[in-house]
Amino acid sequence: MTSAPAVTTAPPALRPGDTVAVTAPAGPADSMLLYDGMSVLRSWDLRVRVMPHVEDGYLGHLAGTDQQRAQDLQTAWLDPQVRAVFCARGGYGSQRMVDLLDWDLMAAAGPKVFAGSSDITALHGAFAARLNLATLHAPMPATQAFTGNARTTDHLHTLLFHPDRVRSLPVPLRALVAGRAQGMLAGGNASLLAASAGTGDTPVPDGCLLVLEETGEEPYALDRILTQLLRAGLLQRAAAVVLGDFTDCGPPEEIHSVLTDRLAGLNIPVAAGLPAGHGPVQLTVPLGTPARLEASTAPGASRLALLRSPLRTDERNPSPCAS
Repeated sequence: MTSAPAVTTAPPALRPGDTVAVTAPAGPADSMLLYDGMSVLRSWDLRVRVMPHVEDGYLGHLAGTDQQRAQDLQTAWLDPQVRAVFCARGGYGSQRMVDLLDWDLMAAAGPKVFAGSSDITALHGAFAARLNLATLHAPMPATQAFTGNARTTDHLHTLLFHPDRVRSLPVPLRALVAGRAQGMLAGGNASLLAASAGTGDTPVPDGCLLVLEETGEEPYALDRILTQLLRAGLLQRAAAVVLGDFTDCGPPEEIHSVLTDRLAGLNIPVAAGLPAGHGPVQLTVPLGTPARLEASTAPGASRLALLRSPLRTDERNPSPCAS
């Protein structure tokens, strides 16, 4: 099993005038939502390229065949003019095309920004394990969250263009388990992490601060997901857990009970309330960035501080990614 190393490569920050690509490793993009998202990116003075199969349909839930989606992502990544690759939306399908990418070629292309969330969790793990690259668990251009909440897009814009200004992330709720921990931010969607168990890329590096979020899973299903992560030995690898949004997953008190039952026994800090995932506010989480967590059971007292700038600002063409 391939695991991300303790230190990852941070890609260069963006600058006005940069070219970015939008691809769809999972589900097809809605045309109107995609148009609105492209308008936001262009308002940031970015040149936007939409890859050929972003709006295609295959099997009713995929943006083209596995080969087409993989080719779109790889072509965008290998283009020396493209400084960032944004995933249009989630849905399902990223796992189907992970092993169709030529990771050696992508490593040789050098580091650049890779951004997405939800189903894209499967690719975040692969980028970390195979390219040693820090990535962004971020809102996606062909989703309502990308244009529907100013705090969401302002945070992403700041992180992309002025990463040194993003020094911490909020975790305002009472911690399930108090304590302190330090490690690399990792994780994403809980069900995708569970689905990655047993694959070639471990989604939970040793000693990480594991971010978990979910949507549309009832408490019993959330229990099953966390139990799978426990039985696979993945949760035990984390130094701490940071809980994001659990959107449309049932009554909050039931969700809290399941999370406490499954996570408290790890005897590691478990912080709560990070506004990331599928909620109304979707802050960007810089995966692969070292951070320090102070989880407190006093409301508003928890802190998640970043120990390194999420993106590089000191050079534009660092050495290629390590494969």
